[in-house]
Amino acid sequence: MSNNKELTAAQRMIGDFLPKIVELTDDVLFGDIWERKELSPRDRSLITVSNLITSGNTEQLGFHLRKAKENGISEEELKEVFIHLAFYAGWPKSMSAIMVAKEVFSKDS
Repeated sequence: MSNNKELTAAQRMIGDFLPKIVELTDDVLFGDIWERKELSPRDRSLITVSNLITSGNTEQLGFHLRKAKENGISEEELKEVFIHLAFYAGWPKSMSAIMVAKEVFSKDS
């Protein structure tokens, strides 16, 4: 990995452990899928955050909450997503995700 540019999130997390996953994450997922014009980055963030909450996959939620804010979703809107999904995804999944959001939002303040 080159020292000439800032490392991507995938490079920081995975490094040289599994370079193919880093390449697919950077080039395909964020270089292609996230850049498609059919959905706005804001919409993609709402979909991704909602999916992480409903599937109970909170490990990547912090990253995607920050990305959602970068993509124009307010903290209040994100909090409303948690309330809404508590009834569709289940209380435990929502509560686990809320704990991640609470930590992320407190660091952002």
